[in-house]
Amino acid sequence: MGTTTPPRTLAEALRARGDESLAGLLRARPDLLNPVPNDITQLATRAGTRASVVRALEHLDRFALQTAEALAVAPDPAPYDTLLSLLTGDGLDDGEQRDDAGATVTAALPGALATLREQALVWGEDDRLRLVRTARELLAPSPQHPSPTGLGPTVAEATAGMSPGRLQEILAATGLPATHDPVSAVAALSALFTDRTRMAELLDTAPVEALSVLDRLVWGPPYGEVTPNPTPPVKWLRDRGLLLPVSTRTVVLPREAALHLRAGRAHRVPEPVPPVVTAAAERDPQAVDRAAAGQAFTALATVEELLKLWNGGGPPILRAGGLSVRELKRTATALDTTEPVTAFWLELAYGAGLLASDGETDERYAPTPAYDEWLDLSAEDRWTRLATAWLPATRVPGLVGGQDAKGRALSALGPELDRSAAPGVRARTLALLAALAPGTAPDPETLLQRLRWERPLRGAAPTAEGSDLRSRLVLWTLNEAELLGITGRGALAAHARALLLDEEEGARAAARLLAPLLPEPLDHVLLQADLTAVAPGPLERPLAETLSVLADVESKGGATVYRFTPGSVRRALDAGQAAADLHAFLAAHSRTPVPQPLSYLIDDVARRHGHLRIGAASAYVRCDDEAVLNEILADRRSTGLRLRRLAPTVLAAQADPGSLLEALREMGYAPAAESAEGDVLITRAGARRTPPRTPPAPVPEGPPTPDTTLLGAAVRAIRAGDTAATVVRKEPGEGTPGAHASGSLPRTTSAETLATVQAAAMTGSSLWIGYVTAEGSASQRVIAPVRVEGGFVTAYDHTADEVRTYPLHRITGVAELAEDGEG
Repeated sequence: MGTTTPPRTLAEALRARGDESLAGLLRARPDLLNPVPNDITQLATRAGTRASVVRALEHLDRFALQTAEALAVAPDPAPYDTLLSLLTGDGLDDGEQRDDAGATVTAALPGALATLREQALVWGEDDRLRLVRTARELLAPSPQHPSPTGLGPTVAEATAGMSPGRLQEILAATGLPATHDPVSAVAALSALFTDRTRMAELLDTAPVEALSVLDRLVWGPPYGEVTPNPTPPVKWLRDRGLLLPVSTRTVVLPREAALHLRAGRAHRVPEPVPPVVTAAAERDPQAVDRAAAGQAFTALATVEELLKLWNGGGPPILRAGGLSVRELKRTATALDTTEPVTAFWLELAYGAGLLASDGETDERYAPTPAYDEWLDLSAEDRWTRLATAWLPATRVPGLVGGQDAKGRALSALGPELDRSAAPGVRARTLALLAALAPGTAPDPETLLQRLRWERPLRGAAPTAEGSDLRSRLVLWTLNEAELLGITGRGALAAHARALLLDEEEGARAAARLLAPLLPEPLDHVLLQADLTAVAPGPLERPLAETLSVLADVESKGGATVYRFTPGSVRRALDAGQAAADLHAFLAAHSRTPVPQPLSYLIDDVARRHGHLRIGAASAYVRCDDEAVLNEILADRRSTGLRLRRLAPTVLAAQADPGSLLEALREMGYAPAAESAEGDVLITRAGARRTPPRTPPAPVPEGPPTPDTTLLGAAVRAIRAGDTAATVVRKEPGEGTPGAHASGSLPRTTSAETLATVQAAAMTGSSLWIGYVTAEGSASQRVIAPVRVEGGFVTAYDHTADEVRTYPLHRITGVAELAEDGEG
């Protein structure tokens, strides 16, 4: 599709595009598709709205944005050469050698301009480039919104309210002849400031102090404050229009004068080429993979330990949602890590759907049924489940401990942690790591510089600490990738590279690469004489679960050390194990003989276990040995239990059975709980689960990128709607049936409609029809009738790009399309 004359509007420019170009626009700006525009005119209108233009500008890289900013301070329209000179300078500055930079800008400008054209931010031929009006308003300099170029208003804008007499005084001071009206006076002054030779001669007569004032304003901000009695240098500049008044105490350097002082450059430092991400270290790729695999295994163990910690029901949920600071500290202590790292593990488990609220009246966190399914997977598959949940997550654990816009603290698992920009930043950061050679750890500062170049408007201006959200997201991504085993020693691991390639196949490939690097689970421990057991590696799950009940974890690392205590052995007995079972278990899983002190410990605790029985009266203590009960009554530590003897072998307590059990255990006894029938109650670790829960859905940053099928259908619908809206129709003669105003639905009688449709079906011609749906909505369509029978017309609908059948009684009227050359 093409036009013989240059486009006069954005709609005409879009209409002249091919289908592939229109699809590229809709792909780059998916917000234009919601809903699908009726025609090209509506598409152009929507592309010029403020919200859509702001979104498009936010997705530009720095040089494309600089190109748009240069167009915003250029004349409208501007030829390509003017735009190029604004970015490279006019070549007359003698202070800097800019040949190389100018050549780089010249080579990069066509690509930046093509990007702006593709996104419908710039339209027109090269000799008449136009920036979309909304974009010009957003990027043009103003006192309220200074331009990144540092330029001020033009002479015409700055002198808009100036008196004609004052304009003549400025002309006289600059040596220009007087004019008869303000318009010609402004034109003469603008011509002077844009004439390199005459402007240089004027500045040659300026005092040195006046040139110093201009040097401070030339690169922005262009505004300065003056006193009612300005200094002689300022007065000299003001008299000659080099400083124009904005208010009684503010002056501005006009744009034309600033461009002369800048040698025609709109930006101090054009950045046509993205910064290079440099290497901080070069490491052995195999060492990187091993380090990442080790950390991946640690991640699995930490998540499993966290959820095992909350297996019987986790901490309560705050009324406002999330985990309290106290519970976060308690969990961090249990995991032996810091609070920020604990927040990451919590959010990772939550994002993977392994952790959720139980939905009870007193809401608490608990593992979900998906956690049990996750445990049954192989180690590599469990890791890919966590990694694939982390990549698209919008929840940001790094925000925990900060404050929201209202000054409220942000809590782990709370409702205010979603940041829609996080997945894009995370994906782009990992993509830049993947672009480096295997084993290369990037320099974080150059990584930040590259990402700021790619999306300069996505965050606040970067500070020395990198405190803008985008910079913090990058740094958090690097830290979290190291914790999760995506990177090892700062470099991207091979299994992570595979994971980034494709969502499904990438996960399978990552699992295949990771599996050989993970340690195999062991089926044995090493028992030692000091009542400890050493697990030289990861243990098989049944062994690890039983051992965690029988002993307490004393230390972690390459090997885990378990310590046997009377309390831990009693815990195993409470879970229903007998002393013989514990001896057999240790003998079967120890590579060393069972030490005699451990055997004595088990037998001693088992002999005393259950000698005392605790039941519910509110609570009672029963023992066949009266001497033991006498000893308990005489112990001062039992005073708080308020015990009294009911029978020689029974004591009653004013405490609940659980509290009574704990108190007697603290006093050194080994009581056992019993049921109403007198049977010992076995207390196994309860597994509390939430109802089935779906993982939290990421918060989208905007409309999703449309797929090829949707783009093709949308382009066809827009083209068809545009055809219907712009098609040339035969206008009936005045006073004849079917006459209608231009652009309105055609009106014909039922007989005329039927006759015209039948004739079109026989000749194969197309018609313009007005049609009303069953819901009462009216539309215009262009159809090519194929068959007319039974009160229906079957036709190819150019608007919908498909064959449809229409009831004749819903057609308001028809009109023939004009032949080529008519209309």
